[in-house]
Amino acid sequence: MQATLTTALSLSGAVATAGALMTHAAFGPESQLFGRTVIAGHDPNEIALTYDDGPNPAATTGLLEVLARYNARATFFMIGAHARRYPELVRAVYAAGHLVGNHTMTHPWLAWQPGRVIREELGGCSKLLEDLTGERVRFMRPPHGARRPAVMRIARHLGMQTVQWNTMGHDWQPIGAEGILKYIDGGLRRARRWRRGANILLHDGHQAELEANRSGTIAVTAALLERLAGTPMRAVTVDAWG
Repeated sequence: MQATLTTALSLSGAVATAGALMTHAAFGPESQLFGRTVIAGHDPNEIALTYDDGPNPAATTGLLEVLARYNARATFFMIGAHARRYPELVRAVYAAGHLVGNHTMTHPWLAWQPGRVIREELGGCSKLLEDLTGERVRFMRPPHGARRPAVMRIARHLGMQTVQWNTMGHDWQPIGAEGILKYIDGGLRRARRWRRGANILLHDGHQAELEANRSGTIAVTAALLERLAGTPMRAVTVDAWG
């Protein structure tokens, strides 16, 4: 009886461990268990400013002005439904020399979707963005960072690498520019400690709100670029690491 109980407990522990490992693989932004995911390079002086959930007329134009002021390039992971509504913003981002990436058509949790939906979400977004820019989309970021092997496989089949992050601004929370910058500074310290570049996750839009207020994100972007001026640090796009 004792041996049976011990075996049962061991099996239960193994199942729990396997479940925790799969959860980390699906949602941990830096996990590589399901396949190679672009995070950052090994130069601590490289910083990638990445923006999800746009385009958004209330924020994207302001970000373009700040980036132009500092002659910096960034990566914009766009939602197809928003891009369809604001095609001129997609073209403006691309014309300014920034990298345009795929963030699905409607921002679902891809890890929970059947293969047909994953293909429709990623394929539809890429086709729309490519029609607007005239350039192939080579990078995608899954909404919420959620993926499973099928997501990675379908993205590769569509010619895209999956991109995550290692620094998060939490700018969807009502914490203001100071709060956003505090989170980013923590991520920058961690990246430097591990001798990595910093892939900074920010948002110029919102998955459900068409004209979300991202003034804090714009202010933080200006503050970060001001810091970089006159230092060895530089802003790069994620294709520098892909």
